[in-house]
Amino acid sequence: MPKITPPAGPDADAPGTVVLQGDDGLRLTLLTLGARLAELWVPDRQGRAADVVLGQDTAKDHQTSRSYMGATCGRFANRIAGGRFTLDGVTYQLDRNEGANQLHGGSAGFDSRDWAVAERSATHVAFSLTSPAGDMGYPGLVQARCTYRLIGRMRLMIEMTATTDAPTIINLAHHSYFNLAGHDAGDILGHSLHLGAAAYLPVDAAKIPTGELQAVAGTAFDFTTPRPIGQALPGPGGFDHCFCLDHPFEHIADKDLRFCAALEDPGSGRRLRVWTTAPGVQVYTGAHFDGTPGKAGARYPRFAGVALETEGFPDAPNRPGFPSARLDPGQTYQHLMLCDVSPA
Repeated sequence: MPKITPPAGPDADAPGTVVLQGDDGLRLTLLTLGARLAELWVPDRQGRAADVVLGQDTAKDHQTSRSYMGATCGRFANRIAGGRFTLDGVTYQLDRNEGANQLHGGSAGFDSRDWAVAERSATHVAFSLTSPAGDMGYPGLVQARCTYRLIGRMRLMIEMTATTDAPTIINLAHHSYFNLAGHDAGDILGHSLHLGAAAYLPVDAAKIPTGELQAVAGTAFDFTTPRPIGQALPGPGGFDHCFCLDHPFEHIADKDLRFCAALEDPGSGRRLRVWTTAPGVQVYTGAHFDGTPGKAGARYPRFAGVALETEGFPDAPNRPGFPSARLDPGQTYQHLMLCDVSPA
């Protein structure tokens, strides 16, 4: 395959922007705002490059849209019921930004912060952020880091870590919306999706998990074998559900990871495969888009992209049966997400 040089994006040389370019045609544009993936250029089966993540032209546009496109979400990604939880007998009331609940860390979550560039090389960049005690209602000072690293052919490792000086909770997630035909190519209903999950978390009307794990067999949620997303939508709102990952860990890219998802666009031949250390993946098919302005003059329709947010379970601090989100002093939270975008 010939070496591909994608065109420079509108923010390629702007302050707060970092570009990583692989020798295989893979190119990333990253923003310090939200430690965000703003562009991901990937060749198709013919070697033609396209930007396959939804986004905005500028950091200011991202702040206005608040669709979390490409952002690192925290302190607690996804939802916390009532915006509160109890830890060691103390109840903490958090900022509530989705009705009575909290979503993605509150109205000023990590996605809206300007992260510092802590390290940078030709193949990686590490962003860092300090979240003080009481930030959005959370206890403990947290030092967070998000590292994007090109590893091997057509592979991107996203590593999210955190430490704290007092007991707290943490759940960081990467929130890109993928459209493998190109960010401006319409909807993803024809994309094929395969998930390493035999169960999912049913939710109530506020999208809070009910607490049960339900088998996907015989339901719209069964992606244990690949099938088009558009043939499986459970209703007009599409998917906004956490799937419980159950495949065994494999030693991949010198890490112990479990298979999460495989997404493929039949037209272009582009394929995204994801492995992770997280117990779940939130599949969100972007039903809220309605001609939403995007980068380079695009208008994003309903289901313009699918987010595959590897994460801890939503509302875990209030669900003792879910994997714990607790982080104590002396511990390091680590969440890995390996994305392989080699052609099918």
